[in-house]
Amino acid sequence: MKTIKKFCFVLAFAALLSACKEEDKGTTTATPVAETENTSSERTGQAFIKDDVGKPTVLSIAMNSKDHTTLVAAVQAAQLENVLVNAGPLMVFAPTNAAFEALPDGTVENLLKPENKEALANILKYHVTPGNYSKEFLMKFKKLGQANNGYVKVEVVDGEPMVGGAKILASVPAGNGIVHVIDKVLLPPTE
Repeated sequence: MKTIKKFCFVLAFAALLSACKEEDKGTTTATPVAETENTSSERTGQAFIKDDVGKPTVLSIAMNSKDHTTLVAAVQAAQLENVLVNAGPLMVFAPTNAAFEALPDGTVENLLKPENKEALANILKYHVTPGNYSKEFLMKFKKLGQANNGYVKVEVVDGEPMVGGAKILASVPAGNGIVHVIDKVLLPPTE
């Protein structure tokens, strides 16, 4: 029996060696690829991957809404797209275009300027809360901790939750949280 095992081992080893035998299959040369620096304005990250299969993210819900074009422009100007596609859960209070139009004249245009990117990002993060709470569940809170490290007040008025004085007009579940459409832009308190 030992002899058969030795014979099988030697046979397997010989097969292994012959498989590793170096053969000359001609020479191949790799064509060098010129290295280029990505100087385009093309943005990268998870937010820019097309996904037609998964449940829409809070960002894709806003991007596909005709009522949130100003919000989407602001998110893009602040370069926060990748934040809004992470696993979450995220609760986004999404002001409508009409809510942005209600701001004093020139406010939106001023915030969209590159030099105001940080201030714009702070305002937008004030619209994001970690969690995934329904409109009804929000009524249990007095305040919510926002992504900009601030807090927004929650009140119940006529049986409806008001977040930072904004009325929730609609709620849309997302793959990474929920979007609550609101009628007012939330502005962080200034100190």
